Amino acid sequence: MAKGMVVIAVDRCKGCGLCTHICPSNILALSPDSFNAKGYHHVMVTDMEKCIGCASCARICPDVVFTVYREKRVPKKAA
Repeated sequence: MAKGMVVIAVDRCKGCGLCTHICPSNILALSPDSFNAKGYHHVMVTDMEKCIGCASCARICPDVVFTVYREKRVPKKAA
């Protein structure tokens, strides 16, 4: 399974929740008790270890909140 990492621009997030519904790994949630600079409950990652780097969150986000990184796969050498 691919390993990914998500970086969130918290102050851009308006808390629409689109990303929380589209994430196949179910690792995104709206923060229940913290707010960003605009006063919105922002999105947060609940378990980065489960991120697969699919970038579904980045594609659906209307506010360009996400930067997604994915580990490069190294081909195995033939024996």
